[in-house]
Amino acid sequence: MTKAAAPHATAAGVTHWRNAVVVAYGASGLAFASWVSRLPAIRDALDLTPGNVGVLLLCLTLGSFASVSASGLIVLRLGSKQTIRTGSIMVGFGLLLAGLGTSVLASPVATAAGLAVIGLGTGSWNTASNVEGAAVERAVGRHIMPRLHGAFSLGTVAGAGLGAAAAAVSLPVALHLGAAGLVVAVSVATAASWFRADITAVAGERTYTPDHFEDPTTGPIPLITAGEGEAPLDNKRKIAQAWRDRRTLLLGVLVLGLALAEGAAGDWVALALADGHGQSDAAGAAGYGLFVTFMTIGRFAGTLVLDRYGRVPVMRWCAALAVLGLGLFVFAPVPWLAFIGLAIWGLGASLGFPVGMSAAADDPAKAAARVSVVSTIGYGAFLCGPPLLGLLAEHVGILHSLLAVMVMLAVSFFLSPVARKLG
Repeated sequence: MTKAAAPHATAAGVTHWRNAVVVAYGASGLAFASWVSRLPAIRDALDLTPGNVGVLLLCLTLGSFASVSASGLIVLRLGSKQTIRTGSIMVGFGLLLAGLGTSVLASPVATAAGLAVIGLGTGSWNTASNVEGAAVERAVGRHIMPRLHGAFSLGTVAGAGLGAAAAAVSLPVALHLGAAGLVVAVSVATAASWFRADITAVAGERTYTPDHFEDPTTGPIPLITAGEGEAPLDNKRKIAQAWRDRRTLLLGVLVLGLALAEGAAGDWVALALADGHGQSDAAGAAGYGLFVTFMTIGRFAGTLVLDRYGRVPVMRWCAALAVLGLGLFVFAPVPWLAFIGLAIWGLGASLGFPVGMSAAADDPAKAAARVSVVSTIGYGAFLCGPPLLGLLAEHVGILHSLLAVMVMLAVSFFLSPVARKLG
């Protein structure tokens, strides 16, 4: 039923398409790291307590989760191109509002509103980017989704570096975040002209699936061949069916464990090194940097590994490496072993999310609905899991609270076969 464009016939157009999707992923990482890198300045400017900072972050989390939960309907209604454009503009505006709330208005409410808008824009943008990325991956005929997520990681590195430089010269938060927001919105809106994955076009109350796109270089390219006389489903029914699809739900649980491993590292590695292994704050930050570096390496190497061995063996190895690295980090008798554990942990966590998105989008006609389901489960773990680990840490300590992540990683290991390619 589904036909991908022949790579040799569409090389020039697919190259532009792929590069445009890389821009979307990289810009998302830049946006995220821009506000995160200025969080200390935001805290100081607004004179916030740790609890107040937690409330700010909760606004972002609630916005993100609401957006990703509705993202399937949004993508089906608007198409991935318009969803990404709209999301990037919302994120750009949210960055500006958060900056103005900090430096100009000195208003925690305005800053919280800006973060909520960032969250609302990010959730649907990320889901649509995964739909777009999976489509270009099919057109290329190789596993490039890990490298697309690697572009996000590089965007976070660039954003963190620019944020550190802005902080070093005491650049007002409003100027920094306003400029970052403008770059994000303009770059993605421009790149979106090359997006070609829209699997639906809305006409009144009916949703139809196109069978080609017009490539500026090569002309019409077939994407989906629908069955003769096939009636399009109502968008809400598509989402409901995706939530009842056994493979999609199992993919979500597979991604959940690996997404939790990634999210837990972001929130707890630095503190775990300081409190559990007696390291300095600087060493804690360096430890997280080591984790991110090896996760990025894993994502860029993922294309070659997946092309050679396939999804199922790679997912097994990823889950096993993450368990090994996390276990070594928790139980390391000396700090240098904990740092080795972080490197292994980062490699193991690197491919879960991108491979899960690729697997969810195996059927292009159902990609938006299924990707939204897997994204909702995965992002739910990424966003909500680390705070729950904090509650557990109150009773067992930060290091031992991370053992809960190992349990979910073990589940991911045994669920690896669900990532097998359809057809």
